[in-house]
Amino acid sequence: MRLISLMGACVLAACPVAAEDAANVADTTAAATQGIGPGARPVGADWSRSPVVAREGMAATAHPLATQVALDILKAGGSAVDAAIAANAALGLMEPTGNGIGGDLFAIVYDPATGRLHGINGSGRSPAGQTLEQLRARLGEGATSIPPVGPLPVTVPGTVDAWFALHDRFGKLPMADNLAPAIRYAREGHPVAPVIAMYLARALRSYEARQEEHPFDFANARATWFADGPPAPGEIFRNPDLADTLERIAAGGRDEFYEGETARIMVDYLRRQGSAFTLADFAAHESEWVDVACVAYRDGYELCELPPNSQGYAALQMVNILKNVDLAQWERGSAQVLHYITEAKRLAFADVARFYADPDFAAAPAELLSEEYGRARFALIDPERATPAFAAGDLVAPQLEGPGDTTYLTVADRDGMMVSLIQSNYRGMGGGLVADGLGFMFQDRGELFSLDPEHPNAYAPAKRPFHTIIPAFVKKDGKPFMSFGLMGGGMQPQGHVQVLVNLVDFGMNLQEAGDAARLMHDGGRQPTDALAGSAAHSMAVDDLGTLFVEPGIPAATVEALRAMGHKVEIERTGIPFGGYQAIARDPESGVYTGATEMRKDGQASGY
Repeated sequence: MRLISLMGACVLAACPVAAEDAANVADTTAAATQGIGPGARPVGADWSRSPVVAREGMAATAHPLATQVALDILKAGGSAVDAAIAANAALGLMEPTGNGIGGDLFAIVYDPATGRLHGINGSGRSPAGQTLEQLRARLGEGATSIPPVGPLPVTVPGTVDAWFALHDRFGKLPMADNLAPAIRYAREGHPVAPVIAMYLARALRSYEARQEEHPFDFANARATWFADGPPAPGEIFRNPDLADTLERIAAGGRDEFYEGETARIMVDYLRRQGSAFTLADFAAHESEWVDVACVAYRDGYELCELPPNSQGYAALQMVNILKNVDLAQWERGSAQVLHYITEAKRLAFADVARFYADPDFAAAPAELLSEEYGRARFALIDPERATPAFAAGDLVAPQLEGPGDTTYLTVADRDGMMVSLIQSNYRGMGGGLVADGLGFMFQDRGELFSLDPEHPNAYAPAKRPFHTIIPAFVKKDGKPFMSFGLMGGGMQPQGHVQVLVNLVDFGMNLQEAGDAARLMHDGGRQPTDALAGSAAHSMAVDDLGTLFVEPGIPAATVEALRAMGHKVEIERTGIPFGGYQAIARDPESGVYTGATEMRKDGQASGY
């Protein structure tokens, strides 16, 4: 539901930037700037701005209103977890292209009371009553993947259960208080932010195009967000259905969503669409507390990530590879630095495609995170040339990269608690399905299952698919230093590592580390692929892939990379490169520094 005001993540390979998007971005930029560049700054890089500093609390999210919601909760006596839940609920309304309660959630919480990092995996499972053989029969003869829309890629939404699990352990305010701001904005309306408006327009075009290949019920989604076409920047958008759903959750708690009226509406709708889900599948869902893994980089810094079924270990593998070379001997924008980062990514993702899956079905080899294995993988890098293909490591595993639109947020409170939280519906806004009267879209995360029965990530009943979304945390000299992350499928581990390199090797501040031009390598093997040597395996894979870089990478570097054998493309829209938020804490003063970035509508703010 919308009113007009006076104002006028994915990854390219599977969610390409439409030609009209690129043209519109270029035309708008040219018209607005008239060939003029950035102004001067008294301190710091001309292409960045000052980070935010505050003492009592800090929040950084992809929408200014969600950031303010988080700060209001902190000021009312809520913990960082309360504020993160409130902001996440608001973002499900305000940034539906990136997240919502139809999706999954992962988080890392630093608890000052125990001095520990706590990880939670809030990802959902496939229907318990549907086998791989039954799924393949539904897909039809010759199918090699699960479609991105309709009932088949839907997995149980894990976000709401994760909210309540986090709140039970770390919350201070009632959940009804945490959800109240999102409910109010859903009823009264909020102005649509510019970048989100662009993503909504892209989503509508994408869903309409996919209808031809994979017909699905788009009527409820269209009525919720696109009744009069995609909303323009500044339009007032309302979602009373979502307000009703959140009110029921606020009153009935976690069980309302998984066993109550909302659960019955979801399951009845999904079964009408041809899904195999039952009420028992939803009632059985439970988030999992997991151990956070940390890998040393240099100068006392450690990068910390969550284990599979997420791709967090990919960032840790990249760190273990890159610490074998002194990147600071070159300039940050040099071909050498970009070459090493790219090859480290390709090596790590070869292992992602082979080993990463639901650990309840196939545990990843412990050797993946060893320094010895990192040195062995580093030795495979040719410093002068791009290697045509990298294989997975010769490790024994028990017998993705992928596109995605996601939101990342981080909150810190006066007690020193820091929350790193990421939440997503996966591709686009999800699989296109909206249950009657609920106001949110189901995720399509199940698209990331492999159909090869021998693959660790093969589809199976009651199984979690490979996941792209990963929160991150950094320690310095064993103490909590930074909670951070960014959106964008396979861009996420690449982005984590580039931010760390910017901070540690090149001395950038928290804001500059996110604003600096990025690279995004796309291609190679995926966790959805059939295993090499299997009957379903196809050799039609671009092992070298494509290296996308932003315009801030020097032209001489681009040419040097091409001469080294990389396929390089300059991507000017910023869309594939994620959206970064971060909060760092000074261990002596306790002062927080916050940052967000120009690629999204976000805001970092504190008090």
